[in-house]
Amino acid sequence: MELSTLSLTELRRLQSKVESEIRRRSDSARRDLLKKMQKMAADEGLSLSDVIAGAATEKKTAAPKAPRRAAKAGAKKTGRVPAKYRHPEDPSMTWSGRGRKPLWVESWLAEGKPLDGLAIAAS
Repeated sequence: MELSTLSLTELRRLQSKVESEIRRRSDSARRDLLKKMQKMAADEGLSLSDVIAGAATEKKTAAPKAPRRAAKAGAKKTGRVPAKYRHPEDPSMTWSGRGRKPLWVESWLAEGKPLDGLAIAAS
């Protein structure tokens, strides 16, 4: 079947047929699996509801997992990095020199001015 030759109406009709076939097969597979599981439980002298209830109880009484470590061993978490550069007209705008450059730094550099011109004097 060449899908590119079908009209939009035919494609939608085909889509609904495919969806209904998927639902039918999924339901059939679910029923078959349920029958197999019931037979396995019956072979062991249990009902499927007993097995499911037992699994839920085991899950509740299972030992708690050990907590995960947040960072690699030996790695120490650092605080906020102090600002190294300040906007020439607005001193409240600063940049640490890490990560993406702010637009005001990029425009400063585009004018051919050195980055050192924005450096905050060490005090």
